[in-house]
Amino acid sequence: MSQKVLIIIPCYNEETSLPLVLKEIGTIKLPNGFMMEAVVINDCSTDDTKNIARKLYTTVLDLPMNLGIGGAVQTGIKYALANNFDFAIQLDGDGQHPPAEIEKLLLAQQNTGVDIVIGSRFIDKQGFQSSFLRRLGINYFYLLNRIFTGNYIFDSTSGFRLLNRKAIAVAAVRYPDDYPEPESLVIFAKAGLKIKEVAVNMRSRLGGKSSIQHGASLFYIIKVTIGMLFSFIRN
Repeated sequence: MSQKVLIIIPCYNEETSLPLVLKEIGTIKLPNGFMMEAVVINDCSTDDTKNIARKLYTTVLDLPMNLGIGGAVQTGIKYALANNFDFAIQLDGDGQHPPAEIEKLLLAQQNTGVDIVIGSRFIDKQGFQSSFLRRLGINYFYLLNRIFTGNYIFDSTSGFRLLNRKAIAVAAVRYPDDYPEPESLVIFAKAGLKIKEVAVNMRSRLGGKSSIQHGASLFYIIKVTIGMLFSFIRN
């Protein structure tokens, strides 16, 4: 029996990049034994994101209010749980995560049996490496993650992730609202889930704007640090 893979594409004003992302998803060929479906989570976009996705014959879930990246991703995870998917893969709508790299996440999971696979920019150091300031922040979260979980995760802010059924069940119940990637690693570790990184090539965003602008970087670091701490101490 084939294993079902859901590609979760959270989107807020991604009308520029989304057509290429969906086109690339339509051209990839997964390894034998996998069936794939894509769902666009429209997080109250004010541009033409929703109509573009529907014109391309993709399932679209329209959120009634803007929930941010965490709420959008969790909506997709709940959809995966409700529809009995074996794997859920987050792939951002801004084009940073090339769909051709999905196979690497699936093969890593199949070869190791882990619950979560994270696509990392920093193992082979190929492709887009982000700005210097952001890499400093990512190094900080690497150290924080080591303290809270004992795991070595070099790209803890990467949203390019695969979750298996166990991880889907955990994330469907509890998932951070804002800036969820580093904090969710603490939640997953406390749930006893196994996590692995695999090297992928990412690229710079094809359109849209980052939710973390230069002036908000310090706020982001403080808020995520507090979120990771509370997830660590919470029963």
